[in-house]
Amino acid sequence: MNNIFDSHAHYDDEAFDADRDELLSSLPEKGISNVINCGCELRSCKTSLSLAEKYPFIYAACGVHPQNCAEDVPLSELYDTYMPFWKDDRCVAVGEIGLDYHYDFSPKDMQISFFEAQVKIAVELQLPVIVHDREAHADSLAVLKKYRPSGVMHCFSGSVEMAQEILKLGMYIGLGGAVTFKNAKKPLEVAAAVPADRLLLETDCPYMTPVPFRGKRNDSSFIPYAAEKIAEVRNVTAQEILDITDKNARELFKLQ
Repeated sequence: MNNIFDSHAHYDDEAFDADRDELLSSLPEKGISNVINCGCELRSCKTSLSLAEKYPFIYAACGVHPQNCAEDVPLSELYDTYMPFWKDDRCVAVGEIGLDYHYDFSPKDMQISFFEAQVKIAVELQLPVIVHDREAHADSLAVLKKYRPSGVMHCFSGSVEMAQEILKLGMYIGLGGAVTFKNAKKPLEVAAAVPADRLLLETDCPYMTPVPFRGKRNDSSFIPYAAEKIAEVRNVTAQEILDITDKNARELFKLQ
């Protein structure tokens, strides 16, 4: 298979320390067209840009993840600290940003403040956002409705109804390994309902490894397993899913 566009990866993660260069060098021959590597705080944003400079098929997204808000730069320093990242030619999105109420690494009010500030900057810079939303659907949607950025709700975990609200904003829905899980009722319902031109594929690697590789490290070469599952519920081929999601990602991230 080809035209495999991984719209959300974390190759800066320590899980890849032993063989990062070997693995990344092998991806194009496995059909991977592009990868968006998402930074979550200062260190990973710097690494994401370094990877994007080294590998022509990798692009960076830079932002402060909700779980990192309390440990990163103060909100008052966010603009000046991250602006060089966002203005870098290899940075194509503001992300990974959003809200995560599953964990309490950062207070909710702090998460909302960071999320709102970064969405405003993304609109200012005309960059798409890559949004993390875990158990925070209402608050995430409120911020997105207020500022109406372009972007994607990554690793979408909501209902079809929630997806429809995201789609009304002109945003994309990102799906990955979760569609292959045994309890994947909601993700598959969403996969069947999302218009073809609003769907993206992702790994969130090294996490969210698809069946039949659960328990192993995820990487972009596993995306066809998610594509095959989505293709089943849409009555098309996996390659058709890969082709349209590659096209969608190029349009969203303004790539040639």
